[in-house]
Amino acid sequence: MDIAVKTRAAILACVLAGTAVGGAAQAQTLSDPTRPPAVLGVPGGAGEGEAGNPAAPQLQSILVSREPGGRRVAVINGEMVRQGMKFGDAIVERVGETEVVLRRGKSRETLKLFAKP
Repeated sequence: MDIAVKTRAAILACVLAGTAVGGAAQAQTLSDPTRPPAVLGVPGGAGEGEAGNPAAPQLQSILVSREPGGRRVAVINGEMVRQGMKFGDAIVERVGETEVVLRRGKSRETLKLFAKP
C-alpha cells in the first residue's frame, strides 16, 4: 500500500506541474505602463507613416501665458515649439490659443487642437 500512495503522489505532482507550466504559457502579457507612447519616435510606431516617412504633424497641446506678450508654446508630435522655431521642414508661423500655423515655403498648414464636431 505504501507503493500505491507514492504512485498517486507522483501522478498528482506531475499533473500539478503540468498545470502550472501550461497555465504560465497561457498567461496574457502585460504592457509596460512606464514605456513612452509609440508616437514619440519609436521607429515604425504610430508616429511614422508608410516606409518610415514622418506622419502628418499632430498638435497635442498649447500653452499660452496670460500676460500680454507672454510665452506661447505648442507641442507637435511630442516636440515643444515656439513661434519662429523650425519644426521638421516647416517654420512655426503662429501659435494661437487653439491652433498652430506652420509655413513651408509659400504654403501654410493650420493644425487645430480640437476637431470640429
